[in-house]
Amino acid sequence: MNHILAPCTPLATCPAEIKGRRRYSLSALRSLFAERRKQAYFRFELKRMVTDNPHLIDDIGLTKKEVEAEIAKLPFWQR
Repeated sequence: MNHILAPCTPLATCPAEIKGRRRYSLSALRSLFAERRKQAYFRFELKRMVTDNPHLIDDIGLTKKEVEAEIAKLPFWQR
């Protein structure tokens, strides 16, 4: 059945399930952005560590393959 002729309700009154998306609080979004920033910084520092001091990779408990996989997650302009 087509809902084109159904009465329209404002999106502000619809529950989040009907809108088809989740609603996040501002603090949840801030923590999500902060976590992504930490991950990006870790990957950038990991790349720098591999080029400057590759022997330190063993000290932090990662294999070469794991390091390459993490570095591959960096944006293309930082690789």
